[in-house]
Amino acid sequence: MLHKIRMQRYKSIVDAAVARATEERGLIIVLTGNGKGKSSSGFGMLARALGHGFNVGVVQFLKGSFSTGEESFFRRFPEVQYYVMETGFTWETQDKKKDIAAAEMAWTQAESLLNNPKIALVLLDELNIVLKLGYLSLDRILDMLRKRPPPQHVIITGRAAPKGLIELADTVTELLEVKHAFQSGIKAQKGIEF
Repeated sequence: MLHKIRMQRYKSIVDAAVARATEERGLIIVLTGNGKGKSSSGFGMLARALGHGFNVGVVQFLKGSFSTGEESFFRRFPEVQYYVMETGFTWETQDKKKDIAAAEMAWTQAESLLNNPKIALVLLDELNIVLKLGYLSLDRILDMLRKRPPPQHVIITGRAAPKGLIELADTVTELLEVKHAFQSGIKAQKGIEF
């Protein structure tokens, strides 16, 4: 009996919150922090959007030097526009000018997606790292995010999300690393890390 009373009270609180949430528009979601799962979460939402029949776009920054499982999987769908920044991880290229040029090219693809009202969701994977390194202007990114079609959702992943992006975002999740297999000398696993 006590459980039923608590659940009825809780239901009334939830119902009131749902009734207050009347605005419908595209969201900016930032997934940041040192913990594992930022990209995985973003790609999970991408799969969810596809499940609803939406057209989606992906720009992967900093992962261009090898093929990932998510790229292999999502390229199968005609509803997905997929672009990968050419140079890959910056510690591999060790060429800042080349990395900046590649980031610019990738951002041009992102702008194309963000200008397209037929694209319901855009995933900008590892964009935060590019911003942290100063390869792209935060003001330029924020301006484009503000100008995108109103119903379009954007997910931005990567460690060290800048303050301005966090302020603009509707939802921000910081993933905390408690423990990671790599710290124990375990190699990155196909299907888990890439």
